[in-house]
Amino acid sequence: TPRMLVPALLVLLFCFRGRAGMSPHFLQQPEDLVVLLGEEARLPCALGAYGGLVQWTKDGLALGGERDLPGWSRYWISGNAASGHHDLHIRPVELEDEAWYECQATQAGLRSRPAQLHILVPPEPPLVLGGPSVSLVAGVPANLTCRSRGDARPTPELLWFRDGIQLDGTTFHQTVPKEGTTGSMESTLSLTPSRRDDGATLVCRAQSQALPVGRDTAITLSLQYPPEVTLSAEPQTVQEGEKVTFLCQATAQPPVTGYRWAKGGSPVLGARGPMLEVLADASFLTEPVSCEVSNAVGSANRSTALDVLFGPILQAKPEPVSVDVGGDASFSCAWRGNPPPRVTWTRRGGSQVLGSGPALRLPSVGPEDAGDYVCRAAPGLPGLGGGAAEARLTVNAPPVVTALHSAPAFLSGPARLQCLVFASPAPEAVVWSWDEGFLAAGSQGRFLVETFPAPEGRGGQSPGLISVLHISGTQESDFSRGFNCSARNRLGEGGTRVSLGRRDLLPTVRIVAGVAAAAMTLLMVITGVTLCCWCYGKASGSFSEQKNMVRIPGSSDGSSSRAPEQEETGSHEDQGPMVLTDHSDPVQDEEGALETKDPTNGYYKVRGVSVSLSLGEAPGGGLFLPPPSPLGPPGTPTFYDFNPHLGMVPPCRLYRAWAGYLTTPHPRAFTSYLKPTSFGPPDLAPGTPPFPYAAFPTPSHQRLQTHV
Repeated sequence: TPRMLVPALLVLLFCFRGRAGMSPHFLQQPEDLVVLLGEEARLPCALGAYGGLVQWTKDGLALGGERDLPGWSRYWISGNAASGHHDLHIRPVELEDEAWYECQATQAGLRSRPAQLHILVPPEPPLVLGGPSVSLVAGVPANLTCRSRGDARPTPELLWFRDGIQLDGTTFHQTVPKEGTTGSMESTLSLTPSRRDDGATLVCRAQSQALPVGRDTAITLSLQYPPEVTLSAEPQTVQEGEKVTFLCQATAQPPVTGYRWAKGGSPVLGARGPMLEVLADASFLTEPVSCEVSNAVGSANRSTALDVLFGPILQAKPEPVSVDVGGDASFSCAWRGNPPPRVTWTRRGGSQVLGSGPALRLPSVGPEDAGDYVCRAAPGLPGLGGGAAEARLTVNAPPVVTALHSAPAFLSGPARLQCLVFASPAPEAVVWSWDEGFLAAGSQGRFLVETFPAPEGRGGQSPGLISVLHISGTQESDFSRGFNCSARNRLGEGGTRVSLGRRDLLPTVRIVAGVAAAAMTLLMVITGVTLCCWCYGKASGSFSEQKNMVRIPGSSDGSSSRAPEQEETGSHEDQGPMVLTDHSDPVQDEEGALETKDPTNGYYKVRGVSVSLSLGEAPGGGLFLPPPSPLGPPGTPTFYDFNPHLGMVPPCRLYRAWAGYLTTPHPRAFTSYLKPTSFGPPDLAPGTPPFPYAAFPTPSHQRLQTHV
């Protein structure tokens, strides 16, 4: 029935849950274990609800299922198998037993967690190198080494003790173990023993987890020391030639084995004992006497110098100093003397004391501080002499440029400008500049630059440079403008302006030029007056006769010269002045005008002054006015009188003169076609007044200079 079925199901469910709770399982699993070498190790293992085969493995290798584990004489399994206890025992434990172990229920497929077995090996007593009695030297640093022995696990710690107190200053070093072996440990104690450490006992202790109390090794110090030397001289203060006794005393362990004397580092031959007698001389001032004492441990050396009175001796001379402007400069020198000398600093050439003592400091120096500084030593006692040493201070500053005297130059001639440059450090370049350009070296157009060292440098400065600017063919602008000479270094630049002076002509040349200018001015005035008269005559009359008219080529009304084409061909509108003669050979041109032929065909062209007469509307006769003759009397006008040969009467009593080209006016120049001596009296119109120049004499010179 349904009521009876429910209880039955509950009983079955209870029974099923009971069988599920009885499945194989571990009640206890092995744990990691640490044991000492030689002792017993026990690894527990307990199983529940399991009655099958149980076995142990070592690093994965099965040890077997029997309780006595055949083949493993030091291994066995203990406990009640029915109750599920299967403990593994190992006795005595050896180093090879250190491994990973597992407990396995093979039929149930159960494995415990791995358990590691650690084997501890207690350290052995350490070894102190050099023990049990270690010999040390007083005052000499030494190292004591303590080394562990055996295969202690873990590696032991080595400690040093003296009188139960741990010592500091130890260092440790562990050697790298070979495969399958353990490494050794060393401890080094560093100390500097003294004489009171003789016979002291030191302990080196090795301790570890396997043996916390550790194991000790003791040593005894046997201290040795080299000689301790004292050296004295009697008397200590001497003069040259006096006898001096040196005494060398020493204490040592082990005892002294020998003495060695030296003077200035060189052995004193024949000196063997603790005493040395010498006669003092000048060499003992700088070469002290030394005594070296030796024993089995080592040697010691002491030296002493005699107290001798002497004057200053230079030991360290001052060195040259180079600083930038605004920086600080320092000098130092060292003098030796007995008594000590008094040291002062001055500037060379000056008497002012700048400082005293072995050092001199100059703050914020400027270019004016450059120069030589003297370190002077005065003796401590009169009569011992003195000494001095000097060093140069170089002040690095921007270049200082100075214009040098340059000679004046003629216009269009050569010129030379110079400047002097002082700079420290040396300038990168010296540059000349002017309005339209600049030049540092070489040539450019009319300009050439040369730079070379100056003969001497200023005190405290590097040698100067002279830069020269050459100008070929000076121009007017060169005298009015300025030339700049500039230089630059890393500290800045400097420059100066140099002007070119002009050299005037000699006084005689100036006088001649003045006279020539005055003459030209006078000629211009005469020309102007003559033009006025000519214009007046042209407006009031005309030529009455046109025969025997001679043209003077190259002269016209409005200009001082005519082009060559116009001179050769001529024109109707512009013809040269005409002179009436009996020997002319007139030729009529196409328009009927009379024209006199030039027998030289224009070969002779003489620049001079023409004097024309205004004769009515047509051009008047031409007249040449030569320069004053150097042979005639002073003040005598030098005119050619053509009045008797002209068949016209000028309406004006004035001359007109202007510059122009005329056919040679001298009578000898007309010999081929003009004969002045055959002229008769001129034909004057009735009522015409005579020429005002009719009384002028004939020129006295008979030659005419011409330009061919």
